[in-house]
Amino acid sequence: QVQLVESGGGSVLAGGSLRLSCRASGYNISLGCMAWFRQAPGRDREGVLALPTGNLHTRDDFFETGRLAISRDNAENTLYLQINSLVPEDTAMYYCAAWPAQYCRKRGSLAVDDYYIWGQGTQVSVSS
Repeated sequence: QVQLVESGGGSVLAGGSLRLSCRASGYNISLGCMAWFRQAPGRDREGVLALPTGNLHTRDDFFETGRLAISRDNAENTLYLQINSLVPEDTAMYYCAAWPAQYCRKRGSLAVDDYYIWGQGTQVSVSS
């Protein structure tokens, strides 16, 4: 049975950092697609970052852009989201998502419908 469990959220001051974890069980996270999503109250769920990315020629275990970085540790079967320089707009419930498969067919997808395994979420609250 495939299961994703997020952790690492919390209440922090603006400017701080968090590293969210998504530990998977029941399958190997090196197979298929994974992504982080977030949802603030009253808003739609939006994609944050995904692995593997849409670029076939870049590494598929790490991607960094701006304040955000997504990575995976296959040995620990865990996906991570690093958020630096947190701002209040980062406040949301953060979800880990997966589409287990032999190969990821939707590289870099941030579409909710491209994933069907979801964690329970971990809350990030940023105050100024």
